Amino acid sequence: MSDEKKLEKKQDKKNVEKTMKKQIMNLKMKTVLKIILSSVMGPLILYGIFFIYLRYQMHSKYLFEKPIIINETRPKFWIYAKNNDTSYLKHVYSVLQRLGFQEGNNKSDWDLLWAHDYPFRVLSASLNKLQQHQRVNHFPGCGYITNKVDLSTSLGGRYIPAAFKMPEDQQAFIDYAKLNPAKLFVQKSNDHRGIRIRHSSDTNFTAGTFVQEFIERPFLVDGYKFDIGVYTVITSVDPLRVYIYKGDVLFRFCPIEYYPFDPEILDKYVVGDDYLPIWNIPSLKRYYVELGYSMKDSFDAYVREQGKNPAEMWNRAYDAIREVALMKEAQIREVSKRFGNGRNFFELVRFDLALDEDLNVYMMEANMSPNLSSAHYPPNQLLYEQVIFNTFALVGIAKRIRKESLRTRNKKEEEMEIANKNIVVLPELCKKCDNDCFRVECQLCRPCFTSEIKLILSQSYLEHQNRMDFQRIFPPSITRDMMLNNYTLRNQLLIRWYQGKCELDKTWCN
Repeated sequence: MSDEKKLEKKQDKKNVEKTMKKQIMNLKMKTVLKIILSSVMGPLILYGIFFIYLRYQMHSKYLFEKPIIINETRPKFWIYAKNNDTSYLKHVYSVLQRLGFQEGNNKSDWDLLWAHDYPFRVLSASLNKLQQHQRVNHFPGCGYITNKVDLSTSLGGRYIPAAFKMPEDQQAFIDYAKLNPAKLFVQKSNDHRGIRIRHSSDTNFTAGTFVQEFIERPFLVDGYKFDIGVYTVITSVDPLRVYIYKGDVLFRFCPIEYYPFDPEILDKYVVGDDYLPIWNIPSLKRYYVELGYSMKDSFDAYVREQGKNPAEMWNRAYDAIREVALMKEAQIREVSKRFGNGRNFFELVRFDLALDEDLNVYMMEANMSPNLSSAHYPPNQLLYEQVIFNTFALVGIAKRIRKESLRTRNKKEEEMEIANKNIVVLPELCKKCDNDCFRVECQLCRPCFTSEIKLILSQSYLEHQNRMDFQRIFPPSITRDMMLNNYTLRNQLLIRWYQGKCELDKTWCN
């Protein structure tokens, strides 16, 4: 073999070895890379897949469990007050918000106007043409009841202490004082400032004041004089419908004991803003605080302990309120005529009453927009909110049907709430009427219904169903021998309707 061939063979051998070494190196590199990929990249890939899965799960859960926000239209109320700070109406706001109302303004399609101040002068243009579903918390002309001088100087009131406006009633006062020489009188300015007790001989006749008989020998609890605030709602004046809140009443005590009496110390006999609350009166505290009774029930228990009957006193109190409403009915009705048929209005009033030691009742004043703020006395919050809620239920603002407005949406919804069968009465009489609508009683029969009569009866029916803790005091309780002659024709017709409902269902009698 030549040297040349040996060299070629040797070179080929070297090339084969190089190729094998390269292949071995490549194999090792691949093995190392596989090891790296399997130990590092594998977990990374798995983690990535797991992360994507988690994101998918979270996104799916969000899709299915995300709260659905519905921008619904709710019933609207707005507040009218001269003062921009309406924090004293906090409980009115709270109750309305719980009922699903939202605050609007005069420009919105509102359902309720809550006016703290008398609204019919400033807002007369807005309140002249109200829609049927809109409600206002005052009656036009309600000042005939809530104006202190007008109420106190009303003629013929059996429960109102004799009062005289100066100087117009000067001679009438002199004549009354001569007949009652032992009586004392309270002289006040027309805004109830500058109160002073005077004997008839010491009374002056200054313009802008009025003089009222002073109630001596008051009924005392633990030596303290007090007044009683009875919450009352007037829902109609033509015909008249009046309800008192029987869930509770407000007791306010003078901060200083009445005896020994000193007319110069007003806190002995005048109830002011810093009155003594019921929970600070020892004889009532156990009932009210420890046993959880209402103010009214606590007081009634105490009266029974004194051997007296509180039921008779409350009957007189309700009679006093009924008397005032009837006395002022015609005046309010005339003013209300300027604002339609009066069906849009209701009035929440607090009548303040005083008692003498024989539990005789005296009407002292009626408060338009009574205080409903518990800022001074926080325990009164429950009373105020229950009064507000019960009032809204009574007049149909707290409707059971939740919707965007108090407006009735269709005929079927209206009939679901109240149908003709709910308001027809006196079946035997109506059968004999034979469509003779000239007979007064026949106006209560379905063939003779006018739209106005049907609306009156429908509102009366719904108030009865929604009265909750309110008790009707006018029309009065139905009795067989009740006299109707002293009432207006509209009132007589409504009372006759209540008589018909009472015959069908005894719950309507009271």
